[in-house]
Amino acid sequence: MIDHPSPNFDRRPDGVPIDMLVLHYTGMPGAAAALARLTDPAAEVSAHYLIDEDGTCHALVAETARAWHAGRSCWRGKTDVNARSIGIELVNPGHEFGYRPFPAAQMASLAVLARTILGRHPIPPRNVVGHSDVAPRRKEDPGELFDWPALAKQGIGLWPAAGERPPGRPAGGDWPALLGLLGYDVADLDGEAKGTGARAALVAFQRRYRPKRFDGVADDETIGRLIALLGMTGETLP
Repeated sequence: MIDHPSPNFDRRPDGVPIDMLVLHYTGMPGAAAALARLTDPAAEVSAHYLIDEDGTCHALVAETARAWHAGRSCWRGKTDVNARSIGIELVNPGHEFGYRPFPAAQMASLAVLARTILGRHPIPPRNVVGHSDVAPRRKEDPGELFDWPALAKQGIGLWPAAGERPPGRPAGGDWPALLGLLGYDVADLDGEAKGTGARAALVAFQRRYRPKRFDGVADDETIGRLIALLGMTGETLP
């Protein structure tokens, strides 16, 4: 671990637990540019940790402080995600600069770090999320090439068994409610067309849990995976 302090943080609110882990990609051409931005006071952005593609981990903000990584976001009805989360940035060019798979060394370093964070804070598996999960209208990271199943096998986050929807449950109208139960913000913003928020959330869900096809269509496979995840969280289906 390399200490590389960022000035971009503030005090966490009193009484708010650290109960989320948010994963990002940097979306910049390289590690040096990302590190410079995350430590630039003018940028007003940061994370608690940055992991390079070779597995090198940089500590930027103390976990006791609020880093500025999630922006406008929401998960399970909580809108100040920064106040209750740890943020980890993974060096990757992202969709704008040549998105590519995350190297094994980087994923191994992430797994070690994430397990230590989960050991320090009461973060349930359903609250290990990507930036696109908490900000589906704005963000795509860490994206469809990120290996969520590998992390889940190590006890970091959730991954559903593949399968179609249960017999008798339609693939249609109730999927926004199911996404909301899992944690996604499905509400429309002022001025948006009806259903815009739910559709953005559905694409974010698919990008993470059905990455071979994230077209915003609530088909049987998508609904089946959504229901399987809700079963893992213990939620009662509507």
